[in-house]
Amino acid sequence: MPPRNDPTARQQRLGSELRKLRERAGLTASAAGALLGADQARISNIEAGRVGISAARLRTLAGHYDCTDQVLIDALAAMAGGRGRFWWEEYRGVLPNGLLDLAELEHHAVKMRTGQTATLPGLFQTVDHSRALFQQAMPPLPPHEVEHRVSHRIKRQVVLHRDHLLDYTAVIHEAALRMQFGGRNATRAQLEHILALSERDNVTVLVLPFEAGVFPAPGQTIFYATGPVPQLDTVQIDEAHGPVFLDSAGKLETYRSILDRMEALALKPEKSRDFIRDIAQSL
Repeated sequence: MPPRNDPTARQQRLGSELRKLRERAGLTASAAGALLGADQARISNIEAGRVGISAARLRTLAGHYDCTDQVLIDALAAMAGGRGRFWWEEYRGVLPNGLLDLAELEHHAVKMRTGQTATLPGLFQTVDHSRALFQQAMPPLPPHEVEHRVSHRIKRQVVLHRDHLLDYTAVIHEAALRMQFGGRNATRAQLEHILALSERDNVTVLVLPFEAGVFPAPGQTIFYATGPVPQLDTVQIDEAHGPVFLDSAGKLETYRSILDRMEALALKPEKSRDFIRDIAQSL
């Protein structure tokens, strides 16, 4: 099978973790290939996410790398294999790959946290709010792409409603709550939607009011996806060109600390609901 031209972020992450294991074992790609009955090019392609690897062969490699962390090996084995036919694949070639990677990250997360200053979390957005946002994109998006992005964003929200509940904590700054995307009625409906979600057992909404003062990383959108093992945690931040995914130990620690600080400064859940309710009633 020829190498993939467009490996997903998840496939690239699997390859990156295998490279880390190989390097810790002090093996070259050529030596690792020999142990697996393959050449250096195949190992390099696996580590770049361009070529897949079966769970069985991954476990064989981990054994050659003297990895004894069985929980990590099991988590990596679960990432192995083909891309699969998940719902976001219908958008491949239609939307930027980064948006599909984000949906895949959310799908496989075991816990999620976000900190938002100027926009509302995509997992909370209504159709009207989402459409108003995409209609203001620069450069302007054609109407059909706006609708594709809206439908993709709404379908992502299934992760909050599946049978196996996923804990999601969102810190939202007052500025984001007061922006009237789509007009007063759409904004009121959007805030009421957030209030309804905040009543779910797996959803925690915390408001960071103006009066809280300064806080770390103002203006930045932060999404932290907890993986099945700490080594597979991922941070996603928004850039002008699309989602950026970070997974170095230093970056993970930095963004965990930022979110911890934001949560400490925010109102408690019940007061946050009252705060959102007051804004909605004032519209």
